[in-house]
Amino acid sequence: MRTRPLKVALLGCGVVGSEVARIMTTHAADLAARIGAPVELAGVAVRRPDKVREGIDPALVTTDATALVKRGDLDIVVEVIGGIEPARTLITTAFEHGASVVSANKALLAQDGAALHAAAEEHGKDLYYEASVAGAIPLIRPLRESLAGDKVNRVLGIVNGTTNFILDKMDSTGAGYQEALDEATALGYAEADPTADVEGFDAAAKAAILAGIAFHTRVRLDDVYREGMTEVTAADFASAKEMGCTIKLLAICERAGDGASVTARVHPAMIPLSHPLASVRGAYNAVFVESDAAGQLMFYGPGAGGAPTASAVLGDLVAVGRNLVGGTTGPGESAYAALPVSSMGEVVTRYHISLDVADKPGVLAQVATVFAEHGVSIDTVRQQGKDGEASLVVVTHRASDAALSGVVEALRKLDTVRGVASIMRVEGE
Repeated sequence: MRTRPLKVALLGCGVVGSEVARIMTTHAADLAARIGAPVELAGVAVRRPDKVREGIDPALVTTDATALVKRGDLDIVVEVIGGIEPARTLITTAFEHGASVVSANKALLAQDGAALHAAAEEHGKDLYYEASVAGAIPLIRPLRESLAGDKVNRVLGIVNGTTNFILDKMDSTGAGYQEALDEATALGYAEADPTADVEGFDAAAKAAILAGIAFHTRVRLDDVYREGMTEVTAADFASAKEMGCTIKLLAICERAGDGASVTARVHPAMIPLSHPLASVRGAYNAVFVESDAAGQLMFYGPGAGGAPTASAVLGDLVAVGRNLVGGTTGPGESAYAALPVSSMGEVVTRYHISLDVADKPGVLAQVATVFAEHGVSIDTVRQQGKDGEASLVVVTHRASDAALSGVVEALRKLDTVRGVASIMRVEGE
């Protein structure tokens, strides 16, 4: 075993960072045996230096993160502060001064992953980020390494625990959105401002990262179609149950049928109860991967929290440490395919459309004609009504988003259609 320790700096010491420091200390002997060299915590950058941090020598704590990463004697910098700046500058500075980087920063990687990979390659360093997607679930390394010889066609997943908890509560108890959100907040699953979660921003960043790795193509956050789940209602769940489905906020990354382009999107969708993702409850995450040779794979586990996320960070730290001891680096960015990212209008899927219509003869024929005129085939229709008003539920066969948009626009012009109550995609079939 190498006797000179690998020096590690920690940027951020909140919920995740403090767990990383604790595990590094309590499992020091095991980590050294697995890496082939001791690991030494050489510095911790924080915003509030006076806060008591159990198990961390106060002499290691600093508020000057820039000076820390510029020391020149660091082997690995662990970044768990999040956000775009100063994280971006600190990571590139770490590369420039001889350190590899382990990050959990999904927002930065989704926005500037290509530039960070380029900086790592320029300086011959590693950039690992397993913890940026789905917490403790081993997902990025299987996609980047274990499935490197396969062709991944689709990645379909629940990658945000807050939204899954809310939707699961709405499904299992009949609660409304606000009631379920309040419970999630009280239990600590939702932030005081839950916008990033419930509006799909968090999941969209993760989708960009997953799509880029799965399809060997640069996919930025701006390429990901995003739709939140705040408009999902108890009525939507009732309709889903009638179809043998539930509703999940899904991140979906897939190749087009001809393989010539890819799409990445986040939105609520109905999913059959027979699909493995339908049984993912509470704040758990799960990702379903479909590839040519391996077939269907599912990765499941806790997607957030201090200890689970720290587990992923430490896994990366061990991997990077082994590379350092062996005098090598791990896989960098693989974007050779450079496939175009299609717009949402080109996405083909099934749809569930609920309409408020007049309860009189000929309405169904008018609605069916509109669908036919736009080339959208109807799978099933269900109509209920009384006292001159009715609801009409249409489930389509697979159609493009652009075609469905044309249908909806035309339906709203019909005198017999009072309104479009809801539109939801049907996935997982």
